[in-house]
Amino acid sequence: MTTLAPSKFKLYLDLIRWDRPAGWLLLLWPSLSALWVAAGGIPGWHLLVVFVAGTVLMRSAGCCLNDVADRDFDKHVKRTAQRPVTTGAVSVREALGLGAVLALLAFVLVLTTTTAAVLWSFAALAVAVAYPFAKRFFAMPQAVLGVAFSFGIPMAFAAVQNQVPALAWVLLGGNLFWVLAYDTEYAMVDRDDDLRIGMKTSAITLGAWDVRAIMVSYLIYLAVWSLALYRQGLPAIYWVAVLVALSQVVWHHRLIKDRTREGCFKAFRINHWLGMTVFVGVVAAYF
Repeated sequence: MTTLAPSKFKLYLDLIRWDRPAGWLLLLWPSLSALWVAAGGIPGWHLLVVFVAGTVLMRSAGCCLNDVADRDFDKHVKRTAQRPVTTGAVSVREALGLGAVLALLAFVLVLTTTTAAVLWSFAALAVAVAYPFAKRFFAMPQAVLGVAFSFGIPMAFAAVQNQVPALAWVLLGGNLFWVLAYDTEYAMVDRDDDLRIGMKTSAITLGAWDVRAIMVSYLIYLAVWSLALYRQGLPAIYWVAVLVALSQVVWHHRLIKDRTREGCFKAFRINHWLGMTVFVGVVAAYF
């Protein structure tokens, strides 16, 4: 028994991608940016803890559900064939149980905030549950992921202001294009495998327009956030951050223009730096 427990624990860590923080960082940066905007500055330690811990918990829960939903597809894809649920090292019941516990812990954190945040958390959960199955039916499932990965924005406003103003939905709409950009880069890595098994992704739907669509999506994201926050009167330091983010978009183009697996996967993995850049600009603007 003493030798099995650490092994099972390691499998659980693999299941929630503990060694790959890029996923929860992509969720975290726009949520924290919205938290700062909603509060007009530092939102306080309580909300910071709630959103950082809640982000890690919900992303981990999402990994559990996603791996269960995709277990019959993942074994045909090079990158995912060794995932614990796919290989049978972690059972479906175990994965769903772990995911439920993690989601419940995240909900407990939300209960310490506002009524509006609690109510909106049910919508956030519904979108998160729907995403793994969207890949069967929608030509652009990345758009569904965009909503799921952007829902921390209205949640942040709800937690601070006990309401979700129009600004939150504008920022969510802009952030959706960032998610579309980076998850299309991700989908480009698996395009050959996804075509073979009949999976639907934006990389397949866009075809030869994939690189151009990604670049346009990055620009729409930055344009929407810039215009929305300009109306909030953010100072010039924020625009410095936008310029740095734009330089990263140029770097992404260099990585994905030849559509190599290595280049596209690297582009996806470094996206959290772009989100962090925008966040740093927002924080600096409120000092």
